[in-house]
Amino acid sequence: MKSFASWSATAAVTAVMASQAFADGHALSGDLVIFSDMSNPAPRAVMEGMVERFGEMHPDLNIELTIIDREAYKTQIRNFLTADAPDVANWYAANRMRPYVEAGLFADISDLWAEPEFESLASTRGAMTIDGAQYGVPYTYYQWGVYYREDIYNELGLSEPTNWEEELSNCQAIIDSGRACYTIGTKFLWTAGGWFDYLNMRTNGYDFHASLLAGNESWQSDEVRATFENWRTLIDMGAFIDNHQSYSWQEALPFMVEGEAAAYLMGNFAVQPLRDAGLTDDQLGFYQFPTITEGVALAEDAPTDTFHIPSGAKNVAAAEEFLRFVVSAENQTIINAGDALGQLPINANSSVDDDKFLNEGFAMLSSNSPGGVAQFFDRDAPAEMAAIAMEGLQEFMVFPDNLDDILARLEDARGSVY
Repeated sequence: MKSFASWSATAAVTAVMASQAFADGHALSGDLVIFSDMSNPAPRAVMEGMVERFGEMHPDLNIELTIIDREAYKTQIRNFLTADAPDVANWYAANRMRPYVEAGLFADISDLWAEPEFESLASTRGAMTIDGAQYGVPYTYYQWGVYYREDIYNELGLSEPTNWEEELSNCQAIIDSGRACYTIGTKFLWTAGGWFDYLNMRTNGYDFHASLLAGNESWQSDEVRATFENWRTLIDMGAFIDNHQSYSWQEALPFMVEGEAAAYLMGNFAVQPLRDAGLTDDQLGFYQFPTITEGVALAEDAPTDTFHIPSGAKNVAAAEEFLRFVVSAENQTIINAGDALGQLPINANSSVDDDKFLNEGFAMLSSNSPGGVAQFFDRDAPAEMAAIAMEGLQEFMVFPDNLDDILARLEDARGSVY
């Protein structure tokens, strides 16, 4: 793996070469208008840096960057896409972009995805695809998976599980030692959504999961019931901490820190708080959620931020070239570095900082193993459906005997929401 310094040098050389190539061919000119929601300090610096580097490559291009507060952006995006669209706009992948695709406000950029350079983004293609066409490019994402107390596993003679039988066997050994297998805080519901994502994708696969959250499958189907049967196995054996509905995700961290629970199914953003609480990287490990149904490809939750070309863009050529630049291996290395976004590059040819968990996540998501990249329950389902469903998921974890009533309620909601 190349070092960050070597990639930075490569980026500079590549920028010069690309600029010269355009100068010899069809140099970009005119205005390139970009609207961005990267308003927090670190993302803002990343966005401004990208615009500066791209501008140096194309000196005849006038780039107008407008950065809008992230929450305000969410309420303004439909208005500006409809009234006076920029050439490039930030947003999110999968179902979050669907309303703008179906309204004809995001342009189909499948031609870009057909270019050879985009083959290195293959694991994110599904997240950018609606009805067989691609409508944007990703620029950063982060992994979910199982973070665990490696020292506890070593104490009990356990190995990272690769299948459901090993997972259940490990869990029983952990319970027998007086600990919970998993900490979780479901006070704010979404963490239960993460468990459903993984159990459903491992039981039925990414395509079924995506179809369910798009409203095309029944919540009372045999497939969904099989997912809940697997979940109930864990609940009945006492895999989760008690009273998890009383805790936020942060409030559930001490159970793992203090050794009362052995693992946490969570996004990579949990690593730093665990380190801050005193756990060392020697005590912490990470593994990919194991196989449940043999032959089902291992899809992952990896929430993805994106760039799109609005249908009303005026400088499409410049917008397309900016998107090529955004996803390039060199730019991906720079913007996702630890002193920038501190997340994972979406280009498999990029490099990542020398961080144990970022490297493991990058290897997992850049390999051929992800059978799809999901955006997380409350991004893949419409907001109204996600709110109703996640209430049901939390209820199931506390009162699993209520399953039939919960599924009937979710099926009724499916009929009205979609």
